[in-house]
Amino acid sequence: MAHLLLFILSLSIVIYSTFAVTLDGSLCLAKEQPELTLNEIAVRCPFAILLTRISWIRHPFMSSWDLVDVDRACAKQGQQALFGNLVAYHITSVTVQKPPKKQSSPRQREEKVRLRSRLERQRGRWNSHHPRYRLLDAIYGFSRYQEQNGVELRRWKTLYKHVSIPQKAMLEHVVYYSKKLEATEQLIRKNQNLCDMIVQNALRFYEVKQIELDQFIKDADTNKRKADRTSVSQALKHFVRDWASDGEHERKATFPCILRTLGTLFPQRAAEPGKHQRVLIPGAGLGRLGYDIAALGGFDVTINEWSMYMNVAYRVLETEEDLSPFTFHPFIDSWSHHATSADMQRAVSFPDRPLNTSSVVLVEGDFTTEFQTGHSDYDAIVTHFFIDTARNLMSYLETIHRTLRPGGYWINSGPLLYGSGPFVQLSLDEIILLSEALGFEFIETSPRCGEVTLSGKKVRSMSAIYGSNERALNINGYKVQFWVARKRLRNGDR
Repeated sequence: MAHLLLFILSLSIVIYSTFAVTLDGSLCLAKEQPELTLNEIAVRCPFAILLTRISWIRHPFMSSWDLVDVDRACAKQGQQALFGNLVAYHITSVTVQKPPKKQSSPRQREEKVRLRSRLERQRGRWNSHHPRYRLLDAIYGFSRYQEQNGVELRRWKTLYKHVSIPQKAMLEHVVYYSKKLEATEQLIRKNQNLCDMIVQNALRFYEVKQIELDQFIKDADTNKRKADRTSVSQALKHFVRDWASDGEHERKATFPCILRTLGTLFPQRAAEPGKHQRVLIPGAGLGRLGYDIAALGGFDVTINEWSMYMNVAYRVLETEEDLSPFTFHPFIDSWSHHATSADMQRAVSFPDRPLNTSSVVLVEGDFTTEFQTGHSDYDAIVTHFFIDTARNLMSYLETIHRTLRPGGYWINSGPLLYGSGPFVQLSLDEIILLSEALGFEFIETSPRCGEVTLSGKKVRSMSAIYGSNERALNINGYKVQFWVARKRLRNGDR
């Protein structure tokens, strides 16, 4: 009887943990070692588990469902199995069903038709500004993640050679510095698995042939044009900011105020599809704010993003059928501001909650271009960490005003950190004056959204951070400016 209970307990543990086994805090888990086959994972486990005839196991970084057969014991040589001499048990034919295929919404299908047209190579001049060129360049960047970060790692190794022999001996004895370099190299390789998945998903979603990408990469190599390491890193870190629990500290600084404000502005919004309030979010990154707004109910949400690096990363969240959490190591590309090496090398999983991907539509491209023909379409536009990205801020303000319906609301939350080449750089009071001249009236907002920034003006300040590692020793902080401005009604408007 005791042996039977032990068998049932052991079998339950194996199935429940998805063939994961722990001993002394060490985790042996398929999704933590995506570069390994299940057989390789098995022989690395610290005690005996035998898995046989396992059918249709979904490995997190596989691009398809593959039949695998494991018929080897997982036993550490020379070490007894758990519970003394307990023999390994056989699991025969364990089946994990594929989840149902995601269904796109009519709005998504319509937008994909428009996107496919914009991406046609013959549309416009073929140069670095062409949408298809930017798409291929982003895919190229993700495909070379390991290579580009390997270059930087080799540079760090070369610099380490300048340390004197006695100093190096102490570094190796006390902090195992070379092992830290080796561990980082392994984690870079692991991150490439996520990047490879992004690449393969992009090829499928955008209907890009492998031969076209290969030729693009060949031309880049010929012209000695390196892949963009920085843009890839920023996109990967947005998985943390938007979709990981490690990014919650950033989201909770500003999202609640935006969500409460929308709920207050539209308390009677209809629940029936087709009668929802329309909300647009330009500069949406990987889309978390849009999904949180859609989750309120009664809103049709459109997100817009120019960066192709963000867009190809987002498409994984939108189209990947199995959204069990993916794991990667986002902080290994910079060794500054870390309290511990373990913090720097830690794994982060995403997404932290399920996505109703049919509730949000992504429009790719430049905000002022893609919405230049819109006429009073949206009930609200939410600009979050966005307006200071403008090359021409006046064009942003005009597009916001043109795209809102009369009586619609512009909700802003963000800093005024201008880039390196803006045509105009405006102070807060100038933005207020120009917005009013365009036809906006600023309205009162809740004191819960911060203190008044300028006396007599209906703008508030909130402390917020952006793109930070919550365990790091530095903070990228801002006094975020929050306001709600209403587009004035014209004569005859209601």
